[in-house]
Formats: sequence, C-alpha cells, structure tokens
Amino acid sequence: MSKVLVRCLLGLSALLPVAALAAGIAIIPQPRHLQQEQGSYTLDAHTRVEAPKDARSGEIAAFLREAIRAQTGIAVHEGGAAHGIVLKLDPAVQGDEAYRLAVTPQQVTISASTDKGLFWGVQTLRQLLPVAKAAQVEIPAVRIEDAPAYAWRGVMLDVSRHFYPVDFIEKQLDLLSYYKINTFHWHLTDDQGWRIEIKRYPKLTSVGAWRTEMDGTRYGGFYTQAQIRDVVDYARRRNITVIPEIEMPGHSVAAIAAYPELSCSKKQVPVTTAWGVHGNIDCVGNEGTFTFLENVLGEVLPLFPSPYVHIGGDEVPKGNWHECASCQALMRKLGLKDEEGLQSYFIKRIQHYLESKGKTLVGWDEILEGGADTHAVVEAWRGADEQAKALANGNRVVVAGPFYLDRLPDRLGVQQVFRTDIAGDGGDGAKSREANRAVFAAHRAQLLGAEAPLWSERANPYNAESRLYPRVLALAENLWRGDAHDDAAWADFHQRLQAQYPRLDAWRVAYGPEDRRVVKYMIAPNAQGGWQLQAQRGFDDLVNHYTLDGSTPGADSPSFTDTVAVPHAGTLKVVPFRRGLRYDDPSGFALVENLAAGKPLNLAQPPSPSYAAADALIDGVLGGSDFHDGRWAGWNDRDIDATVDLQQPTTIHSISMNFLRDTGSRILPPRQVSFLASIDGQHWTTLQVDKPQADFSDAAPLDYHLSYKATRPLSARYVRVVATRYLAVPADFPGGAADTWLFADEILVK
Repeated sequence: MSKVLVRCLLGLSALLPVAALAAGIAIIPQPRHLQQEQGSYTLDAHTRVEAPKDARSGEIAAFLREAIRAQTGIAVHEGGAAHGIVLKLDPAVQGDEAYRLAVTPQQVTISASTDKGLFWGVQTLRQLLPVAKAAQVEIPAVRIEDAPAYAWRGVMLDVSRHFYPVDFIEKQLDLLSYYKINTFHWHLTDDQGWRIEIKRYPKLTSVGAWRTEMDGTRYGGFYTQAQIRDVVDYARRRNITVIPEIEMPGHSVAAIAAYPELSCSKKQVPVTTAWGVHGNIDCVGNEGTFTFLENVLGEVLPLFPSPYVHIGGDEVPKGNWHECASCQALMRKLGLKDEEGLQSYFIKRIQHYLESKGKTLVGWDEILEGGADTHAVVEAWRGADEQAKALANGNRVVVAGPFYLDRLPDRLGVQQVFRTDIAGDGGDGAKSREANRAVFAAHRAQLLGAEAPLWSERANPYNAESRLYPRVLALAENLWRGDAHDDAAWADFHQRLQAQYPRLDAWRVAYGPEDRRVVKYMIAPNAQGGWQLQAQRGFDDLVNHYTLDGSTPGADSPSFTDTVAVPHAGTLKVVPFRRGLRYDDPSGFALVENLAAGKPLNLAQPPSPSYAAADALIDGVLGGSDFHDGRWAGWNDRDIDATVDLQQPTTIHSISMNFLRDTGSRILPPRQVSFLASIDGQHWTTLQVDKPQADFSDAAPLDYHLSYKATRPLSARYVRVVATRYLAVPADFPGGAADTWLFADEILVK
C-alpha cells in the first residue's frame, strides 16, 4: 500500500491509506492533502445546507442537495444550522479550482475562493457518501486541502462517425464531473457527418448530417441549437467547459456534400462512409470559403461561452490546392513557397477572426506546419516530439497522443494511462528524449494539461462507456495529481479504483476491463460441419446473446459464455451483455457453405499480420464493410496468389472472391484477377480473367465480388486465384501507387 499519494497534515500517520480505505475513503482523484480525524458526521433528514447568497453558490447547494437525495435517499434542505453543511467563499483559499473540506462530528464545511473550487469540494464530499440508501449515513471526519496540477483535464467525444444522443452525453458529463474532469471537447463535424444546426446553411444538417451506408441504410443525426445550449448549460452546472470543434480545412467532406462550392472542384459528392483521410478539402483560394466559415462560426460562438474554439487543422492533403488555379494564384500573391504556407495562411486567418470575437483558437499539432501563431493552443497527438516543437515555438499545449481511447484496453490499459507523465521525456530515440526533456523543463508553464480523445470509427453509444471507463478515472488521477507515477502510487490508486466499481454499477455504467477487451469473437469451421463461435471474455460474468436469422439479439435471445456450435449457414449476430447492460452493436458473421472451407491453403506471399490471418480466406465467413472486422486479409504493395487444395477431384460450378476498395485508406481494387484450376497442382487451366473498373476519385468504400461460373461442370482438385495490384495510378491520386493495399476475403468454391 502506498505511503506516497496520501499526503497528511499535522503529522498524519504513514498508515493512513489503509485506515482511510477501511473507513470508506477511496477518493479519485486523490486529494493532495488528506488528514483523517476521529469520529464522523451524521447526515440525516435534519441536515441543512447553507450557501452564500450569489446565484452560482445557490446552484451548487441545490446540486449537492439533489446528489445527496439521489445517492442516499435522504432529503436535506437549504438553510443555516449549527449542525449542517456550510459552503463558504473564502479568498484565503489560493487557486482557481482549490478547495478545503472539513468534516467534523459537528459540521461539514467546504471553503473555496471561487465557485469552481466550491463545486469540486462538493464532488469530493459526494465520494465520502456511501452508495446504499439509508435514513442516516456517517461521513468520516477528515480535513482536506486540494487543488489540481493541470488546468485542462479533458475528454473528447467524436460524434461525427457515430452519433450520440443528448441523454448519453449528459450521462457522461455527470461521470466526468464526478471525477473532476473539467473540459468536454465536442468533435461536431467531420467527413462522415455534420452534427450542429446552422440556420443560415440548412443543408449542413439536411444533407451533411446523413450518410448512406454500404447496405443502403441511412445513418446520421444532429443537435439543434436549442439542444446545444441545453448541453452546454448542463455541463456548466457541473463545472465543465464545452469546447466545440468545427473541422477545417480538411475533414470537411460532409460540409462539401451539402455545399459543393466549398471545394476546389465544385463537384457534388456524397457524405462519405469511409474512415481515413480524404483529399476533398475546403478551397483556400476561394474567398467564399472564408465567408461560409465565418458565417458558420458566427452561429457557433454564441452557443459556447468557452474561451476556446477547436478548428481541427489536421490531416490536410493539399493535392487539390496544388492543382487549383485560384489557390496557386493566392500562393503567388502572398509570396508563399508551397502549400504548407497556404495552410498557415488559412489557420492564421481563422485565428484572427476568432480573436476578433474574443476566442482563442485550438488546433491539432499540424497547425504548426507552415508556421503557427504562438497565441494558438496546440493539441499534440503525434507524439512527444510534436509536443516539444509546439512548446519551443511558444505555444501553449494540450497533450492527447498518449490517451487515445479508441485504442482497446489490451493496448492501452488503465495502468499505462495512470503512469504516463505528460511533462516527461518522451520521444523517438534517446537523443530525441534528451532534447525533449530540456524543452519540457524550460516550458513547463505552457503545458495546460491533457485530454483523452474517443474517436468513433469503431465506438458507438453501446460500447463507448467500456472504452471510457475505468481509463478516464486513471486520467483524472494523473492530471489532478500531476506526479507520483511510481509503483507505490499505482498500487494505492488501483486499490481506490476497486471501490469505484460499485458506484459505476449503481449508475448503470457499462465500464470495461482494465487491460483486456470486453470480448473478442473468433469463428472457424467445425470438423463435424457448421462452425464453432468462440468468445474470449474480459469479464467472467459477461454473457453473449445471439441469433441465426440476422435479427439483432436481445437479452431474451439464446446465450452462451465461451463457445457455441452454429450448425448451418446464415447470418449470425452476437451481442455481449453484462449485468443487464448491452455492451456493443451486434457482431455479424455471414456464413456460407464453401467447398474450400478448412482445406489446405498455400499463398505465394503471406498477408500482413496487422489484419486477418490467411485462414480467413477459407473459413466460410464473408467480410463486411470494415476491413478491420477480422475477416479481411491485407497485402501491402504485394500481389495475391492463393491456391486451395480440395484434397480430391471435385465437381465445381463456381469460384469467387471478394475485394475491397477504400481509397481514403489506400486500399485499391485489383488491376486484374485470374481464376485457375488444376487436377495435379502443376498444370493449370485459366478459367477466367477479370479487370474490374476502378474509380480512384471515389472515396466511398466498395465491395468487389468477382466470380467465375462454369458453363458446364468442371472437375478439379486445386483452385487458384491470382490478383495483381496497380503499379501505376492516375496523377491526382495522392501518394501514387506506392504503399497501397489489396484486401481480399473468402475463396468461395461451390
């Protein structure tokens, strides 16, 4: 047990952490100074809450009364009393978010110089309350003096790839505030959806908020300005600042789908369903682009009292600017040497507009490309080297890279989040780390804090909580404390973390494991016929519900824990549940009868280990629209040459194979596909050669199903598929033909 994290006043015993935990004191984040004293305060229906007369203090007192009622069932009332809870504004408490909490058998007193500190004192008091309801509860006597190490303690939610309803967001604000996270970064626009109502440009939501998925379904949603105001005010009452992000000049396909004149080509495009980086960006050489963006921001800014506005600025491929006559003319007019200078011009122009409205620009670290104004706040996501570059440039910095919560817990566990020192000496190589250490030390005052982004390519309203929690609790501890990342500190935090799970259970939070996935599904042909579905579970009490008819499983559907036999082809769907909570969207498996299933497979070149193994080509399970789904095998800058041994001469009616196109992820269709057959594996007959049409300008994912159908029955033991890649691509395809991929699934023999 740690003797480090719990600091004491007045000679507190080194055994306090054990005693504190035994007394029910398991606060996260751990206060800087905590002294446990004798006795406890009895909270019951006679307790009164006294607060200063200003509006915000009254609001905080009302919040506390309601929190006590919800957590304990005890209704306390406002008013002064000798034996009560007193909230005090005291200028002697130093720090914008600092507070003091004193619990004695006679009274509870929370003191702070600001309403922010007063509210955090209330949240700490809530953590001293038991979860169970009772007519009266005992609050352990303590004295706490507390303040955070970092002013920016944030979580980012991307609502563009997947849309999250207002009630979900408000639930997360409740949880974030409970653990003293004070910044909610709301990523409202991207290529896959525009989520905020702009009354001057109604197509942003009537068109830009919706996309057509590969299966033909319409997906999307948006927040009205009234909903935005409600969420922002809900957050304000919980001490959280909401920072909007309106992406520009890249990640703007949804806006361009609504208003094509924003792009350099002026061509109509759909809202994309493809993840990744897209070349269709805002046209810097079109003055109308800035008119549009300033009009949009003119409606956004009044909705968000935050002093900060995030404009993205990341992942901006500049090929369109290079080919755009007006962009090149602007570059010459401004005397810029390249398109990086155009990006700097773009960012600085938007920055000056925001400053004229009293706002500070925040952008991802790419805003440094071409040179960034030092007044901008840089959110560093590409590593410690970019963080050091921004600090040396004079910018204030928010660190995000180490805390990407779209990384699953088996790759970014709770302990790793806890131990990461954002003011440490990270970097690529010893020389880089040494240089960064000096920069971090010299510019520590510019380090605002950090935040954990949850990008939503593979996060949704059902599984998001399992990605957020408990890792957000480790983030909260890390940023509030700002130090103590050693083994003893970790052991102490981990013990306090265990006490939080009953609270999360009571609040119906679908939190995930600390260092494992919630569940990983694997399916393979069964030697006796059909398939075997296996679940590697992150929780022992997790149950998998499934259907075989393509419908979404519910809590009443058939269930299994570790394995289940699937006897016949069809559409299998499975959903994990735990303690009555659904933990994800369905995982689907399209099962097909395949003569090649489970047969020996030979590949001239193995696929990349980053994606599905070679066996996925002959498992009788078809891949979906996502090349990350574990069904697609990928080859980087290589052709595919695959041979299946059917083990005996077999009558064949058809051979087929599926390929993907996702140009935003540099996945191209094959240039040519040949189907071959052989009796002896030495002498081959070419059955068919296909040359699929490829549109390199279309970023929407596409599934190519290529098939040979015999005009009369064919007998063969071996079947072979050869797919060759493009060695040359159109000049406007960014990056050329190098570093491109072929993705294939299921050599289907019937």
